[in-house]
Amino acid sequence: MSRLTIGIVDYGVGNLASVSRSLNSMGYRSRVSSDKSVLSNTDLILLPGVGAFPAAMQALHENAMVDFLQMQFRQGKPMVGICLGMQLLADTSIEKRHTAGLGLIPGEVLPLQELDLHIGWNTIEVLDQDSILKPSDGQAVYFNHSYVLHTPKEYQIAVSRHRPTSPSFTVAVRKDNVVGLQFHPEKSQTIGRKLLSHVIEELCNA
Repeated sequence: MSRLTIGIVDYGVGNLASVSRSLNSMGYRSRVSSDKSVLSNTDLILLPGVGAFPAAMQALHENAMVDFLQMQFRQGKPMVGICLGMQLLADTSIEKRHTAGLGLIPGEVLPLQELDLHIGWNTIEVLDQDSILKPSDGQAVYFNHSYVLHTPKEYQIAVSRHRPTSPSFTVAVRKDNVVGLQFHPEKSQTIGRKLLSHVIEELCNA
């Protein structure tokens, strides 16, 4: 059986080398590219991202990626967004200013409550209605963010909390062929790599 090929969107925002190395170590082929013909000829598209929402969306527009990613979603291409890449899947964000996102996952990106920054290791609670993250329920993964995606419950597949008694916030979402992960699986050691591999396999074999 041939290895799956993952297309990593290169739009000048994100830790591309780290993601690519992680995927290669997991046995996948990775193609880091801003060429739409290269990305469309992969098994799954991965959207990374670090930094601020408005700058990232501007970069996507400048690289003619917005319409392309929306079209790939409509055509059923498996897609994964990581960290800021997950937030970019949303309808809008208020980070710095009101900015339209890709509109693939209904919802709005808003500041974290209780903390200005959620950084470090924290456990995830996988919600019952979705099984794609079930093997990772209760495991700790690495976070680094100050905004979160507020989305209807039907799209939430995992949450986390600052403290056991704190309100939960969404850290993983899914709509059809698209999954968003607020945490960094590529920085979450063996647990993160297993989680990401499971998501990729489930999406590509759905």
